[in-house]
Amino acid sequence: MSISTEGDAVDRILQQWGRERPDLDVSPMGVIGRLSRCSALLSQRMDAVFEQYGLSGWEFDMLATLRRSGAPYCLAPTELFSSLMVTSGTMTHRLKVLEGKGWISREASAQDARSTLVRLSETGFALIERAVEAHVANEHAILAALPARSLDTLEKRLMELLNALEEASAANGKK
Repeated sequence: MSISTEGDAVDRILQQWGRERPDLDVSPMGVIGRLSRCSALLSQRMDAVFEQYGLSGWEFDMLATLRRSGAPYCLAPTELFSSLMVTSGTMTHRLKVLEGKGWISREASAQDARSTLVRLSETGFALIERAVEAHVANEHAILAALPARSLDTLEKRLMELLNALEEASAANGKK
């Protein structure tokens, strides 16, 4: 697979802005636009694999979070919504959906009777085991278009950007 270096849709947008507003430095639009476009295209490719297992992206994320937490594959709802960056209201709805499908169960905490824990069910465990293997294979296939050296550089630069964004978010009082 060859990778085009002749330009892309973002380049056309930058050229249009350059023509219409030559007074603006629109160079950030190149980076942000490409990240946004990559995100949308990556989501399409990943969602196609999740759908093969009857999962949406958020369902995969919830089951994967419980699975990677290790045995007994159980977390407090607050740990889940902190990890997944969703509100508690969204988390409550999502837990009901997953529980209705039999992929998780909610149970009282042995340490605190006032709180509940979310546990991956046997059915949910079997599902995420199959789905995560296909997901990782898909990610390998997606990234196969880039040479290893480019991937290493890309990962380091994205880590720098993510750290800067997270620091700015924390400084503004947001998680």
